[in-house]
Amino acid sequence: MLDFVEGCDFEEFSKYLMKLGLYSAEDELGKLEANLDSGFFRLIVFRENNELVGHAIWHESNTDEHREGLPRDAVDRNILRGFLGGKGDFVELHELWLADEHRGRGYGKRFFDFFEDYLRGRGYGSLVFYAFHPAAHRICRERGYKEAYGVEEYGPYGEKVTSYVFYLKLC
Repeated sequence: MLDFVEGCDFEEFSKYLMKLGLYSAEDELGKLEANLDSGFFRLIVFRENNELVGHAIWHESNTDEHREGLPRDAVDRNILRGFLGGKGDFVELHELWLADEHRGRGYGKRFFDFFEDYLRGRGYGSLVFYAFHPAAHRICRERGYKEAYGVEEYGPYGEKVTSYVFYLKLC
């Protein structure tokens, strides 16, 4: 049985991340923990039979800044303003990950069903997701997200990538 749960004990979460090889350095984990503790990042974990099998990290954002004091570059800002019709606020799905052995089971689709309803229920109007993985691209396209291409970022392993940006108006 798959459950989506808000939050997680950080010690358990960090062991899961280290096992996946997503975060290897103590300072990376420390920054993540600080962002979660401060409430800037929010965490949803995927649990199957009480085992962590995936996670999503999200935060509130806007067209001009990732967060206060961290401005977006011009390409990113223009893409977002095009989606939102000008300046605006939205939720950014910052990181979405499912352990390899649990992929191909429809968990991504089930997560998006859950997450979109979760955000609507909390009054959020728009969702943005910078997606790297072709499976995420497919899910977003199937769900009717608008898309753009061209934002340069760092991928899950620290490599520089050009990502697709997906947008969904929630209400």
